[in-house]
Amino acid sequence: MAALGEDLLGIVNKLQDLVFNTIGNDSLDLPQIVVVGSQSSGKSSVLENIVGRDFLPRGSGIVTRRPLILQLINVPSEEEDAPEAHTAASVATQPEWAEFHHIPNRRFTEFQDVKREIENETARIAGNNKGINRSPINLKIYSPHVLSLTLVDLPGLTKVPIGDQPTDIEKQTRNLISEYIAKPNSIILAVSPANVDIVNSEALKLARHVDPLGRRTIGVLTKIDLMDHGTNAMDILSGRVYPLKLGFIGVVNRSQQDIQGNKTLSEALKSEADFFKHHPAYRNMANRCGTQFLAKSLNTTLMAHIRERLPDIKARLNTLMGQTQQELASYGDMHFSGKEHKGALILQLMTRFASSFIASIDGTSTEISTKELCGGARIYYIFNSVFGNSLETIDPTTNLSALDIRTAIRNSTGPRPSLFVPELAFDLLVKPQIKLLEVPSQRCVELVYEELIKICHTCGSTELTRFPRLQTKLIEVVSDLLRERLGPASQYVESLISIQRAYINTNHPNFLGAATAMSNVVSNKQEKERRKLIQEEKERKEQRRKKELEATNGGETPEEGEDAVPEKLENLPHRKHLQKTSRSMSPAIRENGTSAMVSSMNGLRGGSPPRFNGQAAGGARDSFLNYFFGKDGGLPGGTGFPQAASSAQLMGNPNLGRHVSQSAEPSITQSIRRQEERPVQRTPAQQAREDDYELGRAQRDYNYDSPFGNNAEPALTDREAMETELIRALISSYFNIVRESIADQVPKAVMHLLVNHSKDVVQNRLVSELYREDLFGELLYEDDAVKNEREKCEKLLRTYKEAAKIVGEWVGINGKVMGWVMNGVGDGHGKKTTPRLKLVDYAAPTFPALYASPLGTKNELPAKVALGITPCTNLYQPLSQGAVHISLCRHKVYVYTAGR
Repeated sequence: MAALGEDLLGIVNKLQDLVFNTIGNDSLDLPQIVVVGSQSSGKSSVLENIVGRDFLPRGSGIVTRRPLILQLINVPSEEEDAPEAHTAASVATQPEWAEFHHIPNRRFTEFQDVKREIENETARIAGNNKGINRSPINLKIYSPHVLSLTLVDLPGLTKVPIGDQPTDIEKQTRNLISEYIAKPNSIILAVSPANVDIVNSEALKLARHVDPLGRRTIGVLTKIDLMDHGTNAMDILSGRVYPLKLGFIGVVNRSQQDIQGNKTLSEALKSEADFFKHHPAYRNMANRCGTQFLAKSLNTTLMAHIRERLPDIKARLNTLMGQTQQELASYGDMHFSGKEHKGALILQLMTRFASSFIASIDGTSTEISTKELCGGARIYYIFNSVFGNSLETIDPTTNLSALDIRTAIRNSTGPRPSLFVPELAFDLLVKPQIKLLEVPSQRCVELVYEELIKICHTCGSTELTRFPRLQTKLIEVVSDLLRERLGPASQYVESLISIQRAYINTNHPNFLGAATAMSNVVSNKQEKERRKLIQEEKERKEQRRKKELEATNGGETPEEGEDAVPEKLENLPHRKHLQKTSRSMSPAIRENGTSAMVSSMNGLRGGSPPRFNGQAAGGARDSFLNYFFGKDGGLPGGTGFPQAASSAQLMGNPNLGRHVSQSAEPSITQSIRRQEERPVQRTPAQQAREDDYELGRAQRDYNYDSPFGNNAEPALTDREAMETELIRALISSYFNIVRESIADQVPKAVMHLLVNHSKDVVQNRLVSELYREDLFGELLYEDDAVKNEREKCEKLLRTYKEAAKIVGEWVGINGKVMGWVMNGVGDGHGKKTTPRLKLVDYAAPTFPALYASPLGTKNELPAKVALGITPCTNLYQPLSQGAVHISLCRHKVYVYTAGR
């Protein structure tokens, strides 16, 4: 039977072959019927009944382990009395054969060989462990006894793995089935056994998940003859239990006993027909049950589905063609790759590479990443976040201790005493701190260089990947250019730091200045003293409160705190007198007077030894030499000038101990007089008590007055502490000025010497290095993998164009497939009319046949064309309206399609 619907299915089969030959998967989502069901539900028997041949493997457990795409193709019969379509093949004598997609040009006429080939191909891909595989097997069966159909047989659903099956066999099977039935163009053939309650059907459950309205699901009830006596499936078949738009169809398959008894399929079909005709429950609907009705229903449903989905397929093809054309264009124009075009091609690729490099830096590239910063944005991030934060984290005085600053101040004065803080000390201290800015500045240059190298490796079009050697050379040339510019940029940044260190401009308008700095230092000191007095007062009040509380509770009040306060108060007037006296004295006299007072007071308090006891003969010389050679005593009581400083601290004079000539070195007269003095004879016990007493007092006073706590650094006088804080403030102020200048100048230098210069000369450098005729052949060597991809893309595009051409002839008005059939001379009713075109809706119900004259003939006898459809609309149009011709049932007739 030759019908238009079969031509439509032939188009789909042709599309399917084209797709699988080029792509290997159904990217077009072609219309097909997907057979799903539980294991042993009768799926294989239904398919064999439709084909009329025993060709599917059978056995225990899961047998279908790969999807089987079965294309049934009706071939026209050559005999006049040929049997009707879908007659059992065993009662017909017409030739029929099978072909496998993986074995082209070989026909299988014995269907037992077909069964063995399915088993072998399944084992070859899926192995022998009963596991499943997604790769399909394509099988075509040509026969005059089948209706044209495209069926997909999937593995049956199973619950419990048996043998060496994977533990997740159920999950694998469900995922495979869902992958096929989820496609909108697939018709679901849900096979359920009638002797199991329909609510437990796994096939219907999966179908409802992807087709909740039941619009593309056909239900098949097998094993109706095995239902319990007194029960039937009429409610299910009539759609009252589980409604489906396409309904349920009942069939009777061969039992296992029939198969073992070699019962033929023709006998099985006859037994099935007799069962429905004579069964009291089904005889009224026998014409809507059985395998033959199922095959015809599937054929009609599939054809209608194809006609409905062809416009979507055409739209899908147009989309795929556009994508493929774009991908092919990315590999370059093959017509531009001749020998005479090599130079122009290289120049074009160079220009695109340089433009991509510049666009990536400027931020105008069309392929900007949305996942991370890159190109010019990354350079900006380096300047402002990385480099800026690294400069901010530098503390200009963190590596300068009070001893370093005091030493620098003393070294800058030489042997002379100074009345003011020497400016040379500030210069000596601030220059090394400015040097700290060089490391982050050089790191900034390196980071920008690394980012430019990264841009160089990522820029370029897809077409450039065709020529890996050219791409490598382009990257090498640009990398060499960047490496050349790295040196000048680094040297200039180093010069910026050296320039800042070369001249310390204390007249800068933003510089803090000595007066302001001193005012800040004094204010800070007064604030600290105020907070210290407040804290001491709080502690004193707390101690007094505790004493009163203890006295109230009957405790004994300690005497030490009361004695300590009066003693401290008694010393206050005396210390004030000493301070007033020392201000009017010269440094030497003030030192002598202070030493004498300390000696007298120590004698009054229990006969403590003289200050330079036991070392008077060499004390002055040792202190003088130790100062020059850096032997700076660390603790009070040690050898050298700090001992004299401690004596001054014992008297509480804040102005003592400024320099060696003032605090560390006694006067020459005093030194001579001390050399003439003889040490007083004391007993060892008395000497030990005096040493302990002196060391304890000195240690207490040192710990109280020293800002360094118990570390090894010597105590600072008030003037030295103030000078130290002043220098710190000035260093911080000037360092901030330099830091701000470096933060502004380094990015500018990097942009000018490295980034912008590279952008300006990259094009010329590429041309001068690579545009040489002797290099054209080597640079334009094409990668084999890219060449294969381009050829595959070209073949795919040709396939899509051919498929679109086939489908385009059938796409018509309002999404329906329509045609204009010539109703010419002799229209079958003995009436001659003017040749016109009659609009025919190919989706209309079947029969009777139309008549049309073959194209280009003058025979008044009509040529019979079995269209198998009835025209639904009688609209007439002149023949001049853009008619095209197609081949239809071996006769050419005029067909008009929408849009022409």
